[in-house]
Amino acid sequence: MLLLHKICPVVSALFQCTNKLFLTDRTTRQQIKEFARKNAANALSVANMVMGMASILSSLNGHHHAACWLVLIGYLLDLADGAVARRLNACSALGAKLDDFADFTTFGIATSLLFRTPDLFDNILCMFYVLSVFVRLCFFSSGIPFMYRGLPCIYSSAILSSASLLSGGNLALLRVLAMSMIIFMIRQTFYPHDRVLESQAWKKVVYAGGIVMVFCSSFPPACGYYLLWSISYILFPTSLWSSKV
Repeated sequence: MLLLHKICPVVSALFQCTNKLFLTDRTTRQQIKEFARKNAANALSVANMVMGMASILSSLNGHHHAACWLVLIGYLLDLADGAVARRLNACSALGAKLDDFADFTTFGIATSLLFRTPDLFDNILCMFYVLSVFVRLCFFSSGIPFMYRGLPCIYSSAILSSASLLSGGNLALLRVLAMSMIIFMIRQTFYPHDRVLESQAWKKVVYAGGIVMVFCSSFPPACGYYLLWSISYILFPTSLWSSKV
């Protein structure tokens, strides 16, 4: 009996310690899950920014093919981050700022370097392109739900990247396209919020096709896929790409 009286408090203490550890471990897991839920979309925005920075470095080092494809990967990431944030109910002011910074890096600076040369005209055009992306991101709020004012810069970047890959970096073509995209971005025309991953099933299939095309980056049809996707948004914004769910 004396031994039993000595053992019982020890067993009780061990049980309490085990219970505390279990509760602490469960709380930690819940905190980790909550952190992951709140920051999943932010992680995609950061990944988009990393793609942009990698594209900038690739352009500066003369790796034009890689620079273009890194912009297109950023295009896919940007289409996904908003959908993930809304799906997980994790929209935040920080997320919006990260998204804008990532867009400016990938679809502004990185894209402009795709058609930059030592020529003075190309340098001026490059600056105008970056400024148009800046203006588009900062000042062109439509005030209408599910609508943009001015062409979203991700589509202009996809067009320039795809055209550059298909044409082998033809500067004359890229200059014309860059000037056209600048006009589209700063115009007051309304464009629908596409919400590719939150809309009709065929749009999700189009997005999945874009992911598949990343693995076929050495084939010209992969570039054509992104080019047609982006041009269709400009030509048929309401009939094809409205945000109806």
